[in-house]
Amino acid sequence: MSTAMTAHTDTHSCLTRRSFLAASGAAATAALFPRGFTARAASPIPVGLEMYSVRNTLGKDLPGTVRAVAAAGYQGLEFYAPYYEWTPNQAKEIRKLLDDLGVRCFSTHNDSGYFAPEKLFHARELNLILGSNYVVMASSHEGSAADAWKRVAEVLNDAGHRLGTDGLKVGYHNHQTEFRRGDDGVRPMDILASNTDSSVMLQLDVGTCLEAGSDPVAWIKAHPGRIRSMHCKEWSPDPAKGYSVLFGEGVAPWKPLFEAAENGGGIEYYLVEQEGSRFSEIETAQKCLASFRAAHGT
Repeated sequence: MSTAMTAHTDTHSCLTRRSFLAASGAAATAALFPRGFTARAASPIPVGLEMYSVRNTLGKDLPGTVRAVAAAGYQGLEFYAPYYEWTPNQAKEIRKLLDDLGVRCFSTHNDSGYFAPEKLFHARELNLILGSNYVVMASSHEGSAADAWKRVAEVLNDAGHRLGTDGLKVGYHNHQTEFRRGDDGVRPMDILASNTDSSVMLQLDVGTCLEAGSDPVAWIKAHPGRIRSMHCKEWSPDPAKGYSVLFGEGVAPWKPLFEAAENGGGIEYYLVEQEGSRFSEIETAQKCLASFRAAHGT
């Protein structure tokens, strides 16, 4: 997820009870979803959508957007930070919708502040209702100080212990910062990997790893069993394109990434993510999934 995620949190936390109950049946879904598309066969490893990819559509019609994502052929999804504003009853409504559609909530993305003990309980409650497996910290902002990143690792370990009794696990999602070397020559991601329990998932964002100049395939191979989910986001070094390219149009080495993830990386589910393209959000999600399946061979 982009570092712009936090800026969108306030905007989309205004998802109200009314938006949850808004009429969004088949007609609404059809309006969101491009005509002429038929979902393809499912991958043995489930493929979901990071819902930041459809953030504007989501803000207008949450149930309809979830329906459109399911209609596109996604097997699951990952809600991002604004979900934290939901009440338990709202989460129950969304869980029922997911169950009716046969779609899973694999995990959620959370601001680092949600991991404070006084806020973690609410995240726990919502994730248990939604059926999530992982509560993921969607990056932190600690600069280059090694001690600060070690404290982040302590927060993750503590949260893992607190949530583990309920069957929930913790994860950490990288952006560019974590793969850039600090003044001491050490990358924050190396500090996090070395100082967190093996149960803490290292959720790899491919695009931001590439932009930071790191090798995502080498990262997976260096941390067997810990890359249990991956944000399959493209990136182009062309400044005019950047993250606006569709899956397969950038420089990500997808076949080696899939091979590494599925042969030692520990991948449990993939998440397609796209930050905006020349197409509508839903059409972008549909096109990226079709390209993902073609590249993956499923």
